[in-house]
Amino acid sequence: MKSILTSIILSITLSFILIILSLILSKKSTLDKEKSSPYECGFNPFSSSRIPFSLRFFLISIIFLIFDVEIALLLPIPLTTSLKNSMITLSIFLMILILGLFHEWNQGALEWAN
Repeated sequence: MKSILTSIILSITLSFILIILSLILSKKSTLDKEKSSPYECGFNPFSSSRIPFSLRFFLISIIFLIFDVEIALLLPIPLTTSLKNSMITLSIFLMILILGLFHEWNQGALEWAN
């Protein structure tokens, strides 16, 4: 018990030391604006290089990644379990997927334009 507590305290202390050390070593100069500005062949930029990013696009991509990973988890289930267990597992997993899809649909996250 004592060794576990010692390990936890040591890992937390080491984590804080590494975080503080990385903050100290990675100080960036905010005085040099030329490094953060876009470069267009020596000319001043004609317009802002920071175009607004659609939050809807980001949300749709995150939803796609979640469902894509879940489908990738569904594929090996029949190969790893027996037929009865795999059918129960697949049914529960698909039910969770369908409920999540309906929840996102009801929240309006799948509508691109309002």
